[in-house]
Amino acid sequence: MKNGSIRNITKKLLSDNWYTLYKFIFEYQKEDGDWERQEREVYDCGDASAILLYNVEKQTVILTRQFRMPTYQNENEQGDGMQIEVCAGLLDGDTPEYCSKKEALEETGYKLDNVTKIFDSYMVPGTVMQKVHFFIAPYSDAQKVAKGGGAEDESENIEILEYNFDKAFNMIETGEINDAKTIMLLQHAKIINLFKY
Repeated sequence: MKNGSIRNITKKLLSDNWYTLYKFIFEYQKEDGDWERQEREVYDCGDASAILLYNVEKQTVILTRQFRMPTYQNENEQGDGMQIEVCAGLLDGDTPEYCSKKEALEETGYKLDNVTKIFDSYMVPGTVMQKVHFFIAPYSDAQKVAKGGGAEDESENIEILEYNFDKAFNMIETGEINDAKTIMLLQHAKIINLFKY
């Protein structure tokens, strides 16, 4: 850690069932120089990529809808655990760029030529190690080469959605879209005037 503000780090494995949960015990140096003992649980599910597919001529974006158990347990807006999201997935050893293309093909059936890296973000830095790499990419009807719907061995059952951009953006305000990575990419598209031509 920079400035020597952490010492005596102990790492204990709590769970290795689906992903990995660790407990870290360490000493943190406060601004007054005193050291205090702290404990934190850290969930490691691996880094990921997220990508927004857009078509400027049609003024549309491609999104997905799928069931998410954590949002179902936390009573999401729709109450059914269904989330509208951009394409995303874990890197699993792939580069972020390759992962974004692979996930777009698996989930939507679009084979992308060019993707543009936008930024990286820690989505829940207080408890989750994961860094998400964010991309955007243009798509056309000619690039639809497969059915999509997700990888058969991952039980994803993904519905493919094509929305007018303004409609998708307004769905943030209505609560129909409340997935952080999707909000971030739609807001980025708005900020850079992606659909003004």
